[in-house]
Parts: sequence; C-alpha cells; structure tokens
Amino acid sequence: MLTWLNRETLTFPALEKALREPNGLLAAGGDLSAERLVQAYRHGCFPWYQEGQPILWWSPDPRTVLFPEELHVSRSLGKVLRQQRYRVTFDRDFAAVIHACAAPRPYADGTWITDNMQAAYLKLHQQGFAHSVEVWDRDELVGGLYGLAMGRLFFGESMFSRADNASKVGFVTLVTHLQASGFVMIDCQMPTEHLHSFGARAISRQAFAEHLQNYLDQPNSATWVC
Repeated sequence: MLTWLNRETLTFPALEKALREPNGLLAAGGDLSAERLVQAYRHGCFPWYQEGQPILWWSPDPRTVLFPEELHVSRSLGKVLRQQRYRVTFDRDFAAVIHACAAPRPYADGTWITDNMQAAYLKLHQQGFAHSVEVWDRDELVGGLYGLAMGRLFFGESMFSRADNASKVGFVTLVTHLQASGFVMIDCQMPTEHLHSFGARAISRQAFAEHLQNYLDQPNSATWVC
C-alpha cells in the first residue's frame, strides 16, 4: 500500500516498502519544503512527478550511480575537452540552469521540473545544498546541470545542452571536481544510455542505503564558487 504523507511530519516510510511496480514508488503527498527535501535525500528517495499529479517520492531498486574513479571519457570527448572550447563554472547562475533544464524537449511530453520544483531547489541552493554547473561558449550559457551535495555524496538531478557536447563537458568537469574533493558516489537515479556511456552502473537499493549511512555525514573539501 502506498504511504500518503501529510504536511506535519517529515518521516518517510522504510525504503523496502517501495512498490515494485512502478519500480520504487515509495510515497505520495507532503510538500517541497527545504526541510522535507533534505530529509528525502538523506533517507534515499527523491521527488519526481508531472504537473497535475500529487508529489511522488521514489527509491528505485536497483539504483543507477557513478563512482567517480570509474568515469569513462570517450576518445572523441577527450579531444573536445582538450580543445577547451567551453568555459565551465560552478554556482554562477543556478536559476538559469534549472530553468533551462525545465524547458520543453522534443523527446519528452511535458516536464517534471515544475515552477514549484524550481522554487524549492532554488531555496536549497540558497541554503548551500544544491549546486549548478554552467557551460559557456564565450558569454552564452550552452549547457549545464544541477544537483545536491551532502557529505561525500552528490545527487544529480538534471542536465541540458544547447550545443554539441556542452552537457558532457560540464558533467566530466563536475565528476573530476567531485573526485578531487573526496566524493565517493554520484547518484544518477534512473538508468539512461547517456549515463551508462560515462560508466554509470546499477547497484542494489540496499547498497545505496549503505553508502548513505557511511558517507552522508563525512566532510568533503569541495569549493563551489568559481
């Protein structure tokens, strides 16, 4: 049975109570307050829903993750990186990045990054949890991504690209930065061929929960303003 959350409690049901079909649906309802979102990621779940639906909270099994030391960079992308065509920054314009991630895409029907979601994650950014990666072609924002950093874990949310390889350059730059800063795992949530091409792979929900327990409260040395 699906658990419905109220606005008074931040407690989520145990991860093993998530449904098998649809895979990982854990709870519904609640709100998008900063406190609830932080608790959700610490618990091992995340919000994902369409406009007009209640807020849905997910913890899929298996979970797609990338271990920074397993990052794979193709020969062609390596060439692009060496050319230094793009400039990459962190936390320069979080609002622009999440707005671009929410823009309509030809392969998707609607967006899950609603206006309320954008406002909620902007608040998390202001509180120091959420971070953005911006990819620039001169002064034009052509790609980027955003997610949350907690302890030695990074929780990726979405990315966008308006130029060839722009989001890929941003992602590789982020992974390299995270590895140098002591991060041990990047949560990619759901599997895609794009992420698998970088070396992302599936681990069990239990293994994911163990990483949360082991690394959520460990310090990292990341510097985000650049």
